[in-house]
Amino acid sequence: MQMDEVRKVAKLARLELSDDEAKRFSRELDDVIKAFDALNVAEDEEPSFRPVDVSDVMRPDAAGKCLTREEALSNTKHKEKGFFKGPKVIDK
Repeated sequence: MQMDEVRKVAKLARLELSDDEAKRFSRELDDVIKAFDALNVAEDEEPSFRPVDVSDVMRPDAAGKCLTREEALSNTKHKEKGFFKGPKVIDK
């Protein structure tokens, strides 16, 4: 990395670097850039967002038989006057 690029990055980060620090960071940033270059993949490859193609994983949405009020209330002991009974929410 060029020294002027190191100085620009330091300025953006609001850092004051001595000449020795700028030289050291220049070498270190070169090493970092080389490491990232090793990770580059072929640019002609199609990006992969999922390792396995997924399609139509949900069942079709179809109307079914609904429970009657009596059937629904038969599954609970917390009921009163034909409705579900919940805990008291408002204190007087």
